[in-house]
Amino acid sequence: MSEKIEFQTEVAKLLDIVINSLYSEKYIFLRELISNASDACDKLKFWSLTNPDVKASSAFKITITPDSENNTLTISDNGIGMNKDDLIKHIGTIAKSGTADFVKNMKDNGSAVDLIGQFGVGFYSAFMVAKKVEITTKKAGEKQAYQWTSDGLDGFEIMPAKRDENGTDIKLFLKDDAKDFTDTIYLRHIIRTYSDHVEYPIVLNLGKAGEETVNTASALWTRNKAEITEEQYKEFYHHISKNFDDPWMTLHFKAEGSIEYNALLYIPSTAPYDLFQPDVKQSLKLYVNKVFVSDKVEGLMPAYLRFVKGVIDSSDLPLNISREMLQQNALLSKIRQGTVSRILKELKKRQADYEDYLKFWNAFGTAFKEGIYEDFSTKEEVASLALFASTNDETKLTSLDEYIGRVQAEQKAIYYITGDDVPTLRNNPQLEAFKEKGIEVLLLVDPIDEFWTQVLTSYKTFAIKHISTADVDLKIERKDKKADEGSLKQLTDFMAELFKNEVAKVEPSEKLTKSPAALNVENGQMSIHLERLMRNHQQQTAYASTRILEVNPYHPLIIKLSDMVTDEKNKDKVADISRLILDQAKIAEGEAVSDAAFFAEKFSDYLLKAI
Repeated sequence: MSEKIEFQTEVAKLLDIVINSLYSEKYIFLRELISNASDACDKLKFWSLTNPDVKASSAFKITITPDSENNTLTISDNGIGMNKDDLIKHIGTIAKSGTADFVKNMKDNGSAVDLIGQFGVGFYSAFMVAKKVEITTKKAGEKQAYQWTSDGLDGFEIMPAKRDENGTDIKLFLKDDAKDFTDTIYLRHIIRTYSDHVEYPIVLNLGKAGEETVNTASALWTRNKAEITEEQYKEFYHHISKNFDDPWMTLHFKAEGSIEYNALLYIPSTAPYDLFQPDVKQSLKLYVNKVFVSDKVEGLMPAYLRFVKGVIDSSDLPLNISREMLQQNALLSKIRQGTVSRILKELKKRQADYEDYLKFWNAFGTAFKEGIYEDFSTKEEVASLALFASTNDETKLTSLDEYIGRVQAEQKAIYYITGDDVPTLRNNPQLEAFKEKGIEVLLLVDPIDEFWTQVLTSYKTFAIKHISTADVDLKIERKDKKADEGSLKQLTDFMAELFKNEVAKVEPSEKLTKSPAALNVENGQMSIHLERLMRNHQQQTAYASTRILEVNPYHPLIIKLSDMVTDEKNKDKVADISRLILDQAKIAEGEAVSDAAFFAEKFSDYLLKAI
């Protein structure tokens, strides 16, 4: 008996996006369906080897059957197959693949080709060329087969069916303008171009003329690098990652020694949409002697390299080990150590080409810096590969080694300041003395910067210090007029009382050159930026920093206020201007002003008087 099930609203929207936005890339559907068939064979192969009761074919294969007379194309496999629940869960819905996020990203970015592969919706590309799709499938170990049918518009039907063996047949009833996909010459070209790396035979059913195996059917990662073309590497990346971009880096090697394994690893050229989602998993597939084991092995790659895609295949791991035991296997630790070392060495080579390396850094730098904080064994190596904005050059990022190459003779530390964005930091008043002295400062704007700087307190022979803790001589020789010491003391006392609920101290500073005032914190306390981050995440109240308002005794405005504060009749005006000075200091730190209405009103008043 047939059962009709409606598509989710978002699935219907998604199908419309897939069909219309990817129409110029119609051949993609065949690559995606072959990839799914390969995964099905992988799963049954592993299941049968670890569960003696499960029977599997001794010869896995993927069969492509074109029918030009009826304008259909069928993709078949003898893999694990699906039951009714699987069809509903994996084919009928795609909520687990992030449908809502996909639709939102499509609206925001307008690029289906970049996004489609990141959401696990490859099957739906079949509707680019098919007016109807019919799936007949039987799950290994079960007796009942099922048929799933849909026109890709409003829903799908499921009914019991007949299929002698386990596996899946996907029959596409092609649109009139997709007749090319019944042409055996064209199909042969697509398979050899885009699916040659698939390790199971892809067989073209030629009817009375018999069958022809089209691909080389060998695991790409086990082959000699000299035999593999750049195009084959790219297509395997597309197969393994489900992405449509080209890899920024390809790393293929065989490790030998106490443990042997083959690795074919990729760094994408664009960041995935979920790079910073809390539940994002690493994307490596683990094989044992070319048998797929798992793509959910925790610890195979550190979290800061979660964007690395690819395959690791070892003959030293036991095939029948449970996935839970696999997490604790000591050999995995050696594999992880070896692969991380290779990746970091390759990145060091690529770092020499700044423009090329910048592509990687812009895509993954924020995640990569997490390694300084999280991985004690490689923190200095990861730090050496990091790039930062600095006061040295507005057009180019710098590494720590480049910074060290420019330090002054007596400089013993690498200095940094943290904030929300680079343009705001460049104009932070706290930098004025450093600029005057010609001391370079790193401008750190990612949340992780607040944490790795607490872990990596030195690099090579240099301490790493926030500018608020700098012990370098920042006093500047001044020839300009300075506020009278007595009246300046009156002004700072007046301000301290006025702002007693907002700052703990008001004191003069010799480190300001252009600004009338700046906000700072007590030495060793949480930076203003970190406190703001914690506050925004509702994680901090107990350890609030002690705010200090530093005033520039050489600034004409402070000198004028010092003169005015001695006369009682000027107190209201001094209070208003002092409030504007504090607000100005807050804005320079990326903080909100205390009273936006007051600031706007008084700022307008003084502008009007100025003109």
